[in-house]
Amino acid sequence: MTGAETLNAAAGPRPTFRGPLANQRPRLVVNFGPDPWLLLSVASLVGLGAVMVFNVSYFFGQTTTGDPMHFFRKHVISIALGIVAAAITSRVPSERYRRLAYPLLAVAVALMLAVLIPGIGARRGGAQRWFPLGPLSFQPSEVAKFAVVLYLACSLVRKGERVKEFQFGVLPHCIVVGVVAGLSLLEPDFGTAALVIAILALMLLVGGARFRHLALLGSVALPGLAWVVIVEPYRLTRFLTFLDYTKDPQGLGFQLQQSLIAFGSGGVSGVGLGQSEQKMFFLPAAHTDFIFSVIGEEFGLVGACVVVLLFVVVGARGLRIAARHPDPFASLLAFGTTVLIVLQGVLNIGVVLGCLPTKGLALPFISYGGSAMMIVLGEVGVLLALAREAG
Repeated sequence: MTGAETLNAAAGPRPTFRGPLANQRPRLVVNFGPDPWLLLSVASLVGLGAVMVFNVSYFFGQTTTGDPMHFFRKHVISIALGIVAAAITSRVPSERYRRLAYPLLAVAVALMLAVLIPGIGARRGGAQRWFPLGPLSFQPSEVAKFAVVLYLACSLVRKGERVKEFQFGVLPHCIVVGVVAGLSLLEPDFGTAALVIAILALMLLVGGARFRHLALLGSVALPGLAWVVIVEPYRLTRFLTFLDYTKDPQGLGFQLQQSLIAFGSGGVSGVGLGQSEQKMFFLPAAHTDFIFSVIGEEFGLVGACVVVLLFVVVGARGLRIAARHPDPFASLLAFGTTVLIVLQGVLNIGVVLGCLPTKGLALPFISYGGSAMMIVLGEVGVLLALAREAG
């Protein structure tokens, strides 16, 4: 008997399960779900976001609340709830999502109306967008964004070839989405209003609407959005500041100026994790809307490009799911959900880099924000459910 055989004999037989699993040897199974690239890219963004929220909010929390872990603790709770939401939504079949389209839209509109009622919705920084829920808060517009996607996917497929008719295929969708956009403006939340209108245009285009009808829609929507900007003095001032932030460097242009300083300080490789100076009360909203600026400062151009690349992967995998799914409704739902996630990232990065006027849109998966994190992870669960069906 060889030495190896002697050792094996001394160690005895390998352990096996008892009962129903008798005679089966234990084994490690690693399963990253129906789309591992999507899951791993989202996990990377969420992990980076957790590190950056802790990094950026530590001293801010100490100064504003007396607890340096205040914002990080709430962020971790949001991630945990978001993972639960993703686990649930990833098990829901597309047919059930089809049945939920109109009820969810009705609930979302009702919540957006309720949040405007004084004493029910919480008011912060001149906006009334949140329901206070103990240590967390809930923003109904986050649900409304996905409800719009779900409604459009269901309605466009149901209309079939009639989507090519402006009266029956385009106008009704414009009215419904216009209601959601109008309620967003009442909060006020111009970013959400612009986002749902962009989603409407893209989903109509992919859903089969005629290009000339979309051009007509754009010819009405763009002047309408311009009027919305002009009619409110603060929006007009913000837009003019965007055109030349140096005119008001200590006022409305301060945030963008500090954001660009952060990117300039980071250079190619960054100043190092935890070494940002702009996060030390120079850059307002550093842990929320402008967290990408701190990433650019601490990780440089390389780190910023990695974040962009991860969003590209999320977008590519989502569009792949949309292209592979045999059901037109599920395919359009996957497309709309992917556009919703990625477009929010594009808008946030555009604002941080000074390419777009300042709007209150968080960077998905990374920015601090309770309801935004929970909903976006739930949307990833929807994509995973559709990926499983697409095969």
